[in-house]
Amino acid sequence: MTDDRVVAGGGEGRVDGGDEGLADFMRQFRRFVQTALERFGDMDDAGEGLGDALSDHLVTDARRLPVVAENVPPHRVVDADIALAELVGTDDEARVIGVAGDMRHHMTLADLLQLGTPWGGSVRVGPVDYAQLATGPRATDRRQVVSAGVHLFRWNGNAVVVRVMGYAPQFGREEALLEVIAADRAVAESLIDRLRVLMDERSVLRGQIITFGSDPYGRGMAGITFLERPSLASSDVVLPEGALDRIGAHVVGIGEQRDRLRAHGQHLKRGVLLFGPPGTGKTHTVRYLLSSTPGTTAVLLSGGALAHIHTAAKVARAHQPAIVVLEDVDLVAEDRSFAMGPQPLLFEVLDALDGLDADADVAFLLTTNRVADLELALSQRPGRVDLAVEIPLPDEAGRRALFRLYAAQLFSDGALAHAAARSEGTTASFAKELVRRAVLHGALAGQDPSDEHLESALDELLSDSEVLTRSLLGVPSDGEPAGEQGEFGGPGEGGGGWAEPAPAPVVVRGGRAFGWFGYAPPGGRPHP
Repeated sequence: MTDDRVVAGGGEGRVDGGDEGLADFMRQFRRFVQTALERFGDMDDAGEGLGDALSDHLVTDARRLPVVAENVPPHRVVDADIALAELVGTDDEARVIGVAGDMRHHMTLADLLQLGTPWGGSVRVGPVDYAQLATGPRATDRRQVVSAGVHLFRWNGNAVVVRVMGYAPQFGREEALLEVIAADRAVAESLIDRLRVLMDERSVLRGQIITFGSDPYGRGMAGITFLERPSLASSDVVLPEGALDRIGAHVVGIGEQRDRLRAHGQHLKRGVLLFGPPGTGKTHTVRYLLSSTPGTTAVLLSGGALAHIHTAAKVARAHQPAIVVLEDVDLVAEDRSFAMGPQPLLFEVLDALDGLDADADVAFLLTTNRVADLELALSQRPGRVDLAVEIPLPDEAGRRALFRLYAAQLFSDGALAHAAARSEGTTASFAKELVRRAVLHGALAGQDPSDEHLESALDELLSDSEVLTRSLLGVPSDGEPAGEQGEFGGPGEGGGGWAEPAPAPVVVRGGRAFGWFGYAPPGGRPHP
């Protein structure tokens, strides 16, 4: 009897007693497995095969047709579902089917049709997966979208298949995917083109205020968050005289006069920089601008979300008029001379500001607490920033106005004036916290807030034990200058009106000066 066992270490494929016997056995075994799979492999998944369903609809073998794919970023998933629903709605006999098994999360449509399941047999039709996604800031602003399914319908007289593979970062998929099959590839490509148009025309982003979230599974985007549009009047904003009018004219006024400006060949894209110490009202001013521009699309970016600046610029371009807000931009747009090597995120911000067409009705609104650290190219070149306005620490009249704004009728004018006189060098954030503490003091005493409570709250906030609290509210510590080390002092620019005009720019050792802007690091001395 011949021994056909494989001998360990005898070489790859070597068999004692004859290779032909083993080869014959393997052929027989393969035939057995194929027969078993054909007869019994799909018994547990009995139902319509995915390939059969698609081939019947297309009236041709779906496995032999090319697949045209389109990636959809997370913030456009709802737009894609709305656009696709409109196309599908033109066919009364359209249907949507699902894909059975876990492989629907991992395999492309071509792989599902060609390879089947890892255990043999064809992929079966299964239930459709749906997801609820936000379409606005309210809890009721939701839409049920197909997150995993296959649409079968006729479009412009042609049978088409559109497979939806949803965004799923837990499976390594950072974007959704649409896969289109038609007997004629040109039909599939034309359908994709039409989808793109409808996604822009029917977008739920238009006229909304949104911000981007970071992906907990990686470096991609987790989607969007819709924000309520603020409701503020100009009387709710306390700035130096004329500052709010200049900002509004540049951000809002240019948009209102877009037709006349275009008719005279003038550009619409603009950049506004609000600079000043923390807590002086830069973000509050941004909220007012958003309130005064209903129907304008706005994208708010801060912190890590600034990495999505290019996506924000694309949204703004597609849904004009638009505002892109970059808060605390100094965190990523620091002058390169203060750091080792290039900063890629800085380059992305600069590219985004330059990348839009001049006639795009898009306003970039930047805020910073450290104007001295900003890249000169960001703060000076027309087309990036063409208006810079200082939001300085309020003077005594400004502090009185802030106290009246936040206190309403709770305290007497005399008490508010006294508090304003005592709180020199404080911020708008300090004023807001002072009023809240005064009300809290009254509540703890079981009384309505009074002038005495305002005085005690002010004593508390100005005490030595509250040094860190004052710092967190933007109040400079003792001996620290209240303003910036670099000031905008050109005619018509900055110059908030509450502080002394900035001196003429000088070149300082370790610093720079350019045009009407100059700054110096701490301890810098005039250059000889």
